[in-house]
Amino acid sequence: MDVFEAIRTRRSIRSYLPREVEQEKLDQVLDAARLAPSGANRQAWKFIVVRDPGIRRDLAGVTRGQDFVAEAPAVIAAVATDPTVTTGSGEPAHRIDVAIAVDHMTLAAHALGLGTCWIGAFDQRGAERILGVPRKAEVVVLLTLGYAAKEGVFRGRKSIEEIVSYDSF
Repeated sequence: MDVFEAIRTRRSIRSYLPREVEQEKLDQVLDAARLAPSGANRQAWKFIVVRDPGIRRDLAGVTRGQDFVAEAPAVIAAVATDPTVTTGSGEPAHRIDVAIAVDHMTLAAHALGLGTCWIGAFDQRGAERILGVPRKAEVVVLLTLGYAAKEGVFRGRKSIEEIVSYDSF
């Protein structure tokens, strides 16, 4: 699958088969994150792969009713190891860098026949407690990973004319 097909066909998956993700595929997904660009090539991230069913259940408990988190064979917590860094414009760089890495993982997973769902609605401090994340770091995203039990739904997108302008707003 080429990158454009992956971008066009990837969907959020909220129902998973009880089938383990092969280590080789998991390694490829994680390597996609490793290869992602980051500001000043800091790579200030760590990815915690959660396979333990009890820990996945605990994480589901801090995701505001997204119980499918416990159903996924793996959950990847994307952790910023230095949340104090900002971009030249003053924006928090760690969130941008982690988002790029997680997006690389979602596309790689889809290309490998795996489903993902980006979880942004969760109790950050609760997730950090469950995973033993040090205070100086920050869980930015939880990503479910596994084989889809049912296909994701395409929710439509705005037209290119609605989102693009040239030379000025």
